[in-house]
Amino acid sequence: MNTYFKIISGYLNELEYPITLENEEDGIIIVNKESEGFKNLIFGVLDPILIIEQFLVEIPEDISSDVLKQLLVKNRDIVHGAFVLDETGRKIIFRNTHQLKNLNINEMEGTLNSLSLLLSEYSDKLIQFSKL
Repeated sequence: MNTYFKIISGYLNELEYPITLENEEDGIIIVNKESEGFKNLIFGVLDPILIIEQFLVEIPEDISSDVLKQLLVKNRDIVHGAFVLDETGRKIIFRNTHQLKNLNINEMEGTLNSLSLLLSEYSDKLIQFSKL
């Protein structure tokens, strides 16, 4: 039994984030809350850490270094989490990690609020990057 998995699932229920998939064996929870911009938001409960990831957009293979620079500059403004690239270097993902042992509902809510704010402020720019 994964105690942390149940805690994270409980936090999401308390915060009213609809869980669309729970796989306790793999430590995966997926949430969809399109009013916040979340579609297939992944929670990886992997003791000792919680990984939160949201795929944002795919960028062209030959993207300019200026776009990557803009993403890194924007990372400085993000309160919780950051932009990252997947192993192909083409998918922009929001990612944040927490130590499970010290995590409380307020910290998790802060990450979700940060992502929601980021999406409301920066989604047009991300879409623009995907079309370059």
